[in-house]
Parts: sequence; C-alpha cells; structure tokens
Amino acid sequence: MQPIESDVTPSKEETQHPMLKLALELGPLMVFFFGNLRGEWLVAKIPALAAVGGPLFVATALFMAATVVSLVVSKIVFHHLPVMPLVSGAVVLIFGSLSIWLQDETFIKMKPTIVNTLFGVALLVGLFFGKSLLGYVFNAAFQLDEAGWKTLTLRWGLFFLVLAVLNEVVWRNFSDAAWVNFKVWGTMPITILFTLSQMPLIMRHTIEQPSREADK
Repeated sequence: MQPIESDVTPSKEETQHPMLKLALELGPLMVFFFGNLRGEWLVAKIPALAAVGGPLFVATALFMAATVVSLVVSKIVFHHLPVMPLVSGAVVLIFGSLSIWLQDETFIKMKPTIVNTLFGVALLVGLFFGKSLLGYVFNAAFQLDEAGWKTLTLRWGLFFLVLAVLNEVVWRNFSDAAWVNFKVWGTMPITILFTLSQMPLIMRHTIEQPSREADK
C-alpha cells in the first residue's frame, strides 16, 4: 500500500461559514421529513402537488428541489460542490425521479442504501490504494497526520456500510412513517454519536498548526 494522501486544506469560505455548510447539508433532509409529515396539508394548500402522489412522493419532490437549491448555494458561496452532498444529490435526483414517475417508493427508500454503500466502498478502496478520500469531506474540520487519516478513513468506511445495512433492515420490515423517522431522527443521532466517538483519535493525530504570532 502507498502512503496515505489527503486534501486537508480548508478553503477560506468554509472556515468563515461552517454553520451555513452544515445547514446546506442537513436542510434537504429536514425538508423531506416535513414533506412526509405534512404531505396532506401541503396538497390542500398547493393542489398542484396532488399530481405528484401521496405524502412520501410529495416529500421526495420537495427533497429533490431542496437538494438542487442546496447545491446551487454551495457552489455560489463556497465556489465548489462538496463531495458527499454532490454524490447524494445525484442519487436523490435519479432515484427520486424514478419513484415519482413509476409511483414506486422502493427507489427513494433504497437511496440511503446506495449512497452509503458507495461512500463506504469508495473510502475503503481509496484507502487500499493509499488515498484518504475522507480528507475531501472533512477538509474544513480536521488536519490529521497520515496514521490518523488512515484509521479514521477505515472506521468511516465500515460505518457507512453499517448504515446501508440498517437502512435495508428498516425500510423492508417497518412502515413508511417508521422509515422516515429513522432516516431523520435515527440516522442523524447515530452519525453524531459515531463522530463524537472518533474525537479521541482525532485529538491524538491532529497536526498542530503554527500560530499567527509565529508567522509574523
């Protein structure tokens, strides 16, 4: 295996607007949850949405629109499209369109499985070839040494695959409402807890940056 490589230099815009970046990544998911929860109310207020289908299809259409808006704003503000939202957005648009067109919820329900599997496999394959692709995702948050990126990439790769399996278990065995709740209120807390559990590793392998005083 080759030495680990990663792009861990944060852009100026990312360091200035970290909360905006987070909002753009989580916003479409919250729109999806609201659309499914208040789908009938939305159709009553906007009758044209009835042509889309039931609450889950309305939520999917709103999810797709919010994803496009998020990517456009990201491009304008940060001058580039972040890897994870870009890949996820492409899958949302493809599978969301198929779900609405065919009126088949299976496509949108499998979206998290496909996205998480892609991320997991990409991270593990990249690691095998000596590249820490995770650096492109967390480049604004962490600056780690080689060993740190290697271990963190391995853990996140496996974690994504676990999320893919969990999504399959939930949507195939529980109701639509249970799946949407898990997607928003289950996946997010699990991911946050996993991220927090990695902080000791991150702290041990963080590269100390020279202070501004030292640069003067």
